[in-house]
Amino acid sequence: MLSVVIPVYNEEKNVSELHRELVLVLRKIGTPYEIIFVNDGSTDGTLRELKKLTGTKIISFTRNFGQTSAFDAGFKEAKGDIVVSMDGDLQNDPRDLLELLKKLEEGYDVVCGWRHPRNDTAGKIFISGGARILRKILLGDNLHDAGCSLRVYKKSCLEGLDLYSEMHRFIPSILSARGFRVTEIKTNHRPRSSGHTKYTWSRSLKGFTDMVVLWFWQRYRARPVHLFGAGGLLLFFIGMGIAFYFFIARLFFDVSLAGRIWPLVSIFLMLSGIQLFVAGLLADIAIRNYYSVSKEKSYFVREIIENK
Repeated sequence: MLSVVIPVYNEEKNVSELHRELVLVLRKIGTPYEIIFVNDGSTDGTLRELKKLTGTKIISFTRNFGQTSAFDAGFKEAKGDIVVSMDGDLQNDPRDLLELLKKLEEGYDVVCGWRHPRNDTAGKIFISGGARILRKILLGDNLHDAGCSLRVYKKSCLEGLDLYSEMHRFIPSILSARGFRVTEIKTNHRPRSSGHTKYTWSRSLKGFTDMVVLWFWQRYRARPVHLFGAGGLLLFFIGMGIAFYFFIARLFFDVSLAGRIWPLVSIFLMLSGIQLFVAGLLADIAIRNYYSVSKEKSYFVREIIENK
């Protein structure tokens, strides 16, 4: 069974056509399917248009919580063995599903779309190129297009996956770090015909912050004290070395310390090292509590509608 998850926010002119195209492709595939639209707090007539579509399930948020929360809600509601994600703005081509599913049958757990060529502004493409370099350095991610929402997953990959902030673009990196096989193929990227882009510069900044958090989470989530503690000890011993040097110089060589800043630097480094080490211990305790206590969701669902 296929589950198709589609977040939508103010896409009233696109959802009907997307549903029509998607149903044609899914019927051609020939397996049972469900289509889940996640209405991410739309303020136009999107929800009204969604209620007209037969054979769909609608998850409607109380307000706009963002694409990541919408994907998280859709993934948790999906019942299929294979989960498909895609945008609701008609820029992803449903016909590409055939090739994505064919690639999945080669033994992969996740197949991602690579929008090639991109129908976006030069600014978006430039930022995406920079983000790709950072992902490769921090996360070891070799995908060309982390921003493409058109992907197919085996449902088993998504078990225990909780998404927040702008983390939806890093799902392949997270799953790859967990040992799942991830690949990509080129897909069609159509120009937006209706509605307005939801991309803003602030999303790029949030994405960079999430990338750093994910880097830390992948490498030090079990024992953050290894990062903070090592850094704290390094600063402490550097400060201790400087202090010892000036102690010997003053005691045996009668070197005056008046007007010298390095003794103060040594004290600052030692105190900073102690603080960083203690921060690592506290982070270690917090992480242990994180694993023992379930987290609250970052979104709230107003209603779930099943259209017959």
